[in-house]
Amino acid sequence: MTVAASEVHTTAGTVRGSREPGLAVFRGIPFAEPPVGVLRLAAPRPARGWTGVRDAVSYGPPPPQAGALGMDALSQDPAADNWLTLNVWSPDTGADLPVMVWIQGGGYVIGMSSLPEYDGARLARDGGVVVVTFNYRVGAEGFAQIEGAPANRGLLDQVAALEWVRDNIRSFGGDPDRVTVFGESAGGGSVAALLAMPRAAGLFRRAIAQSVPGAFFTAELADDIAAACATELGLRPTVADLSTVTPAQLSAAGDAMTAKMGQGARRWGRAASRSIPFSPVVDGDVLPRTPWRALADGAGRDIELLVGHTRDEQRLFSLIEGILGQVTPEQSATALDTFAPGPDGARQYRDGFPDAGPEELYELVHSDWLFRMPSLHLAEAQVAGGGRAHLYELTWPAPGMGGALGACHGLDVPLVFGNLSSGQTAMLIGGPSPEAEELSARMRGAWTAFAAQGDPGWPAYDAGQRLTQLFDAQPAVTAYPEEVSRLIWQDHTFAELPLIRG
Repeated sequence: MTVAASEVHTTAGTVRGSREPGLAVFRGIPFAEPPVGVLRLAAPRPARGWTGVRDAVSYGPPPPQAGALGMDALSQDPAADNWLTLNVWSPDTGADLPVMVWIQGGGYVIGMSSLPEYDGARLARDGGVVVVTFNYRVGAEGFAQIEGAPANRGLLDQVAALEWVRDNIRSFGGDPDRVTVFGESAGGGSVAALLAMPRAAGLFRRAIAQSVPGAFFTAELADDIAAACATELGLRPTVADLSTVTPAQLSAAGDAMTAKMGQGARRWGRAASRSIPFSPVVDGDVLPRTPWRALADGAGRDIELLVGHTRDEQRLFSLIEGILGQVTPEQSATALDTFAPGPDGARQYRDGFPDAGPEELYELVHSDWLFRMPSLHLAEAQVAGGGRAHLYELTWPAPGMGGALGACHGLDVPLVFGNLSSGQTAMLIGGPSPEAEELSARMRGAWTAFAAQGDPGWPAYDAGQRLTQLFDAQPAVTAYPEEVSRLIWQDHTFAELPLIRG
């Protein structure tokens, strides 16, 4: 076992990492050139080589961030422009281990690999896998539809990181033929997008998509939102105009536009109602089709898929929005009319959940539209296209914050990484406990077993039995439990969100 080695040769040069208990750790390795100056708003370019030995002991700077959750304060150094870096945790740099490449979430507007909840040490050490995390451009820098710039630059950054893994991970003890990409929320949506992207073909063998969001944009919708963002600066949505402002100014313009999105509901529809300013764009080139269409047509047939969601996805957002426990009948009715599928969707929810009050109905329809049904439909599309999928639902009611959030959005992150007492998501756990530790060990074991062998420990999903792993204090494999929601949404197609004209 060769954990002690802290110097590794990459295609760009030699890096020197640190030695931590049972691991060799490398932080802040550039996988692409800084996307500034003449490379601003461009597709990523491979990092230039260096001579000598480069220290890789500190995380690289985060990309420009939206103001949500105070993330913008972490990316205000104008001199820190080397955003596109990655980090590696290896139990044995001389081995041939499975590789797990993490894509963090954050609504495509925030997210950085340096957050403590994404520390890969425990997952790598306990699971015997090489863990890779990385930064990618978010917000307008990564996802705004800008004339003269490629679409989906944030997704192209992810492809560039995976290409670096393909070319270099063997030197870190990883097997480039056993790469699993995994992510949650916007990271789960990114995983789904990568499954549909020709540029990502062959870069990973397995995929884990946690809480996949269903919002993908048409080019027309993305164009219109980008124009509104540029208007905040008195500019046009072009590379020539927007490259004249600083990344911080462009992020601030995105925040200003997002704050007024509700006013654009007549043009932007559900994206405005949920204040979703940026998402992957089905542009016909970088992303030719939605993941659901692509998988149903067989695009993921050769990729093994693990996908699932939490039971109470919406509850965290209700807390953030200040309406937890305070949803009115009017708010509930508006949510049902806006997000339930088809002309009869609101009635189907009321009939299907006859004992549910306004708050529960509000949570259900938001959870279903945002994450639960897109995740379920991704599994079904994979199976329909001739591939294999394993489905799960996290149902453990976490005790954090007085137990008010149940099995909410983001709860899977600390459980999968085993970081039960660090980072913002650890607040959901309420501190390590024997029950939390046991559940975390089960989830980490399932994720790493899937990465190693393609089998997380329960049967694959099919349209007959619909077997689903429930992660709770007492685990169980059962038919998919959200049957009422499944039936309401069974004929819905998660197509791109359109621009509403007229």
